[in-house]
Amino acid sequence: MSTHFDLRPILTGEYGKQILHGLETTLQLAVTTWILAIVLAMILVSVRLSGSAFGRRLVAGYVAYHRNVPTLVQLMLWYFAIPSLLPEALQAWLADFGYEFIFAVIALSLCEAAFFSEDLRSGLRAVPEGQMEASRALGMGYIRAVHNVVMPQAIRNCLPSLINHTVTLFKNTSLAMAIGLSELTYATREVENYTYRTFEVYLVATVVYLLISLAMMGAGALLARRYRIENAG
Repeated sequence: MSTHFDLRPILTGEYGKQILHGLETTLQLAVTTWILAIVLAMILVSVRLSGSAFGRRLVAGYVAYHRNVPTLVQLMLWYFAIPSLLPEALQAWLADFGYEFIFAVIALSLCEAAFFSEDLRSGLRAVPEGQMEASRALGMGYIRAVHNVVMPQAIRNCLPSLINHTVTLFKNTSLAMAIGLSELTYATREVENYTYRTFEVYLVATVVYLLISLAMMGAGALLARRYRIENAG
C-alpha cells in the first residue's frame, strides 16, 4: 500500500463518481429541506402572531422541542421509531421510494423550521406596527397582510441570521449518514474504507464543505447588502 499523498485514486474512476454522487445527494437534501423549512417557518410565525393563545403555545412548544433536542436524535427518531407506527403498506411504499432520503428531509425540515421561524419572528418585531395596521385598513385579511406586506420586510430584516442558519442546515445534512443516506460524508467514509487514504479522502470532503459554505455566506452577504433596509432619518 502506497503511503505518499495522492488525490488521483479518490478523484477519478468509481471512487470519484461515488463522491460526486454523494455531493449531489447532499445538495438535493439541502435544497429540499430548505424550501420545506422556510414554508413551514412562515406558517409557524403566522400562527404564533395570530390571536390564538392555543396556537401560540403550540408553536412555542414545537420550537422549544426542536431547539433543545439534538438534531441527530430527532433524525434517528424519525428513521427508526416513527416507521414502526405506520401501516405496512405505507412502510413498503416508503421503502421503495427511499426511506433514508424521505425521513432525512422530514426530520431536518421540521428541525430547521423552528430556527427559521425564530429568525422571522425577530425580523417581524423590527417591522413598524403601522405596516400591519395600514394593510388591514386597506381591506387585507390577516394572512394576506402578513405574507404580502409584513413578511417580505421581516425577511430583509433577518436575512443575516437566515443565511447563517441556511449554512448550518447545509452542514447538518452530514448527519444523515447516521441513517445510511449516501450523502457526501457517507460516501467519503465508504471511499476511505476501500482506499485507506484517510487523509486525502477527508481533505477532499473538508474542502468541498468549506467551499460551498463560503460560497453560500458570500452570496448571502451580497443579498444582505442588496436588500438592506436603510434606517429612516
